[in-house]
Amino acid sequence: MPNHASRRNLLAAAVAVAATAAGAAAASGPARTATTDDALNPDEPAGRRPDRARLRRAVDRMSLAEKVGQLFVSRAYGHSATDPDPADAEQNQAAFGVRTGAELVSRYHLGGIVYFAWAHNTRTPHQIAALSTGLQQAALTTGARIPLLLSTDQEHGAVARIGRPATLFPGAMALGASGSTADARRAARIAGTELAAMGIRQDYAPVADVNVNPANPVIGVRSFGSDPRAVAELVAAQVRGYQGAGVAATAKHFPGHGDTETDSHVGLPVMRHTRAAWEELDEPPFRAAVEAGVDAIMTAHIVFPALDPSGDPATLSRPIVTGILRERLGFGGVVVTDALDMAGVRQKYGDDRVPVLALLAGCDQLLNPPDLPLAHRSVLAAVASGELTEARVEESVLRILELKSRRGLFDEPRPSAETVDAVVGVREHLDAADRIAAATTTLLANPGRLVPFDAKAAPRLLVTGTDPVSPGAGTGPPTVVLARELTALGCRAEAVAPARAAAAAPGHAAVLLCTYNVPEGGGAQRNLVTELLATGVPVVLVALRNPYDPARLPACAAELATYSWGDAEMRAAARVLTGAARPAGRLPVPVPGRYPLGHGLSLDA
Repeated sequence: MPNHASRRNLLAAAVAVAATAAGAAAASGPARTATTDDALNPDEPAGRRPDRARLRRAVDRMSLAEKVGQLFVSRAYGHSATDPDPADAEQNQAAFGVRTGAELVSRYHLGGIVYFAWAHNTRTPHQIAALSTGLQQAALTTGARIPLLLSTDQEHGAVARIGRPATLFPGAMALGASGSTADARRAARIAGTELAAMGIRQDYAPVADVNVNPANPVIGVRSFGSDPRAVAELVAAQVRGYQGAGVAATAKHFPGHGDTETDSHVGLPVMRHTRAAWEELDEPPFRAAVEAGVDAIMTAHIVFPALDPSGDPATLSRPIVTGILRERLGFGGVVVTDALDMAGVRQKYGDDRVPVLALLAGCDQLLNPPDLPLAHRSVLAAVASGELTEARVEESVLRILELKSRRGLFDEPRPSAETVDAVVGVREHLDAADRIAAATTTLLANPGRLVPFDAKAAPRLLVTGTDPVSPGAGTGPPTVVLARELTALGCRAEAVAPARAAAAAPGHAAVLLCTYNVPEGGGAQRNLVTELLATGVPVVLVALRNPYDPARLPACAAELATYSWGDAEMRAAARVLTGAARPAGRLPVPVPGRYPLGHGLSLDA
């Protein structure tokens, strides 16, 4: 069970840090995260100024069904808009009554499509661009002839729908460890440029949640950290980066998902912060996103009694969406729901009611309803009954069209193969990812100065531990990639399975143990550490994801946090381990019972 007393202590400490940081900001100027990005033009326009009169005329020409369709962003199965694989065509038929994505767009007059790897939308950059072109063709030749807003979750780090050969950057908490708003903005600018080249013009990023709960099962390293001021600065930097590349940024998950112990994909989390704690901890990143001109904000499927005692999830809460986000924060852009097929939003109301209630709350885009035909009919019926007015629907449609106009979709929404070749995964971008990753690795402990290893002496190193699947389709499991990179730097490193590690350890200079999401009590990973320590060979712990792992395991000869496990992060860790780079990362969250916020060692410590 979670240690609730410990969590309350962390929460109290986080509130104190937030209050202290606010005072320090007034007294002493920018914090470490406020690095100036000299390489980017700070006066760069956020996008085209929408012609509201022209867009108003476009709305007036639409039928009610076309207006309602603009509110929906749906999945579509298949790699092609018109010629999906037979299995994907069957899934489209079962879910939507059509066989192709193009038919889906035409039948429901959709405002957008969201791409998923599991829906087989994201195989290669050229395939994605062709899919985008085919879907846009369907939208531009039928119905109201309004271009689609194509979107995906490309947060980088733990969540990446598009993998190699696209450029993959360290995720949010790794960027939080680097503390550089310049790097955060540059990563988003490059990532957005590559998304736009493939026809994707809305990214459900950055995550604006402040992660103050080590037991949070769904946010964790997707957050920039636990200091709301630092998170706010990095969120604003990424908003400017994405939108400078012509891609709508989407700050999520409002009003804040950083202190929950339930995953809203499978249950309904309850946020226990007081209103005062929310204002100190959760509000600042969203306020910063609004002030940075963010195009869209995504709601959370969480109950937040201090903000709305009704028991409704935030997505369906008018006091939260309209009262706080619209009126308190002054946000006039597009409010998109988190996916409507998630359990958190489906527990209190049926799938026919959820879309209507979301619109009544103040949302604009209805993301991935589990039953699109039912959801579409339900909104139409609500207008017919008078529960929703057509004017309310038009209000959201106009916001969506303004976003599309601001991002240039009315000029040319279809990508080109030539642009894909010129932009996606080019050497300049890959080198930037390596440079950014180099500043993220955090050396947590090195009491005996075991690291850096002397690569010139070609030490024998054993690499083992957990091998999570790479979210971005890396060149191999992280233990294999780490061993390969260490060898390339002069070591003699080999990767072995955990079951063989203790027997293989003797004769090696050290064992590098990769951990991943160690549970309370340590589980099998604790048993492995104990077995390896018993061999007498020094053990170096490499926390691949959660920096909280060391607190749940016996102390090791050295401990590092990488916050993610892609190729770039493994290369950065290898360079730190061999002294080819100095560890520059600092913990963006405290590790209870082990390390404070901001902790990080140099190789001299």
